[in-house]
Amino acid sequence: MWKMNRCAIAFFGLATCLLFGTSGNAQTRKYSNEFLNIGVGARGLGMSGANVASVNDVTAGYWNPANLNFIESDLEVGLMHAEYFAGIANYDYGAIAKPIDSTSTIALSVIRFGVDDIPNTTQLIDAEGNLNYDRITSFSAVDYAFLISYAKDLKTPGLSVGGNVKVVHRMIGDFAKSWGFGIDLAATYKTDHWKFSLVGRDITSTYNAWSYTLDEETKNVFEATDNDIPENGLEITLPKFILGAAYRTDINKFSVLGEINAIVTTDGQRNVLVSADPISVEPVLGLEFGYVNRIFLRAGIGNMQRITTFRGTEDFSVQPNMGIGLRLGNFFLDYAITDIGNTSEALYSNIFSLRFQVFNKNKS
Repeated sequence: MWKMNRCAIAFFGLATCLLFGTSGNAQTRKYSNEFLNIGVGARGLGMSGANVASVNDVTAGYWNPANLNFIESDLEVGLMHAEYFAGIANYDYGAIAKPIDSTSTIALSVIRFGVDDIPNTTQLIDAEGNLNYDRITSFSAVDYAFLISYAKDLKTPGLSVGGNVKVVHRMIGDFAKSWGFGIDLAATYKTDHWKFSLVGRDITSTYNAWSYTLDEETKNVFEATDNDIPENGLEITLPKFILGAAYRTDINKFSVLGEINAIVTTDGQRNVLVSADPISVEPVLGLEFGYVNRIFLRAGIGNMQRITTFRGTEDFSVQPNMGIGLRLGNFFLDYAITDIGNTSEALYSNIFSLRFQVFNKNKS
């Protein structure tokens, strides 16, 4: 089974080269740079990503940069490692955030999503037509993202704005690589119990310039198997908007927080709850229960999709997530268990993330 999965991914990796092959024209695609939509931090993932309004830690650099000013320390560090599809794919995240003054904060985030040690079987058959397993090599399909985030409180009480400048680097072994650039903008308005947020991702569209390097032997294999030779091209990620509203209340030693998000995509019709062309809308719900601001229980529902079955009927699927959190002084340990939303079989991933605050402070 493991070898079959590896071979399937090897095929997928090479097929991706073909998928993005163009004649030098820009192409807009659904699910472009999709690794940036997985999410970071077990708190947010435990709430199915419904935390763009309530996020108040270093992960705000990813979810909502306008909320970085809610960090309550002079320095905060966040780390996360996750494995998907029985450990085949690895997702790593690290970030650091530091207030500049009482009204502004800066952060740096790094994300890596990759499948390593994929067998390359394009040279399996030698020039004489014999199978030669010594000719099998391996490669990695890896996506990187680097985010520089900034948040600023405005003169209007409760209103803050923020943004990301992000660089995306994707590569498939020595066959293909791309560099991309994009901008996110966000705003949050806070009252005593409510937070309202609007996040615009890839608001200028994010452009990935792909280039391909295939040796003559690989090109011959592609031609012999009736595959096209990929050419350099431009992949465009269209804007996405997330509206969030969160409400929190404290009852003695307990706290209750609920949040609802609406994810608005502009890249064409998707099989979500509100499906249209070119705009679709997907709702996401999250809950968090806290005790003495030390122990947290979380749950969420997201990834709501309409699915057409083999019988031609329409089915509906959701992705339920759960999580817990523990705070020990300035140290935070969060855990989430997520289901990728398969209707026929649950495929769960265990997510752990750490956060550490340095030099607690009180903002003026």
